[in-house]
Amino acid sequence: MKSKKVAISQSNYIPWRGYFENIKAVDEFVLYDDMQYTKRDWRNRNKIKTQEGLKWLTIPVIVKGNYYQKINETKISDHNWKRKHLATLRNVYSKAKCYGEVIEIVEMIYETANQDTISELNYHFLTKICEFLKIDTKISFSSNYKLLENGKTERLVDLCKQLQATDYFSGPAAKNYMDVSLFENEGIKVHYYDYSNYPEYTQLYGKFEHGVSILDLIFNEGTTSKNFIKKYNFE
Repeated sequence: MKSKKVAISQSNYIPWRGYFENIKAVDEFVLYDDMQYTKRDWRNRNKIKTQEGLKWLTIPVIVKGNYYQKINETKISDHNWKRKHLATLRNVYSKAKCYGEVIEIVEMIYETANQDTISELNYHFLTKICEFLKIDTKISFSSNYKLLENGKTERLVDLCKQLQATDYFSGPAAKNYMDVSLFENEGIKVHYYDYSNYPEYTQLYGKFEHGVSILDLIFNEGTTSKNFIKKYNFE
């Protein structure tokens, strides 16, 4: 059987560098978009580095009275967010080393972000940024598959079986709740990403910050950004 590496993760808005390293490491990256939407999380917001410190860029969504809605059911409430986010990015990164090289690309990504749900919107940003970083991993939605009703790990294992996965990749935090034996019983190897030893790149505004949006890397390093996306060597 041909090996197939799979990762399953909830989507984030313009996520940090490590998220794209996760995508690059596998053959198919599944957005777990039929999970419950969580407020004050990474689904609709992320951080950038500014002269005044870290700043949130947040997409307004409709959640009032819908506490159990899924990520793919969560709709954008005000499309003026694009203009506001772009204005902030232009202001914050105008002096970045590669601003002139990439600003038109970033503007194009934002200007074509006309999706109605946060799930579809995040997919748009992820795929466009992957194109820029030369990452060709297939990105799909969990809602394209039939998921089990119960069991956190059982659902993941069953989804991996539908994907014909031989290897499953997860963040290290999953060690605290995931039953690895359920994967092993199906002949699926489990691997954990390593978020240590990240190389630093040119960055504005003082002390280096790793946990900011990938856009920080793109504005500062331009087309060489892909060289700062580390490659995992899993056994």
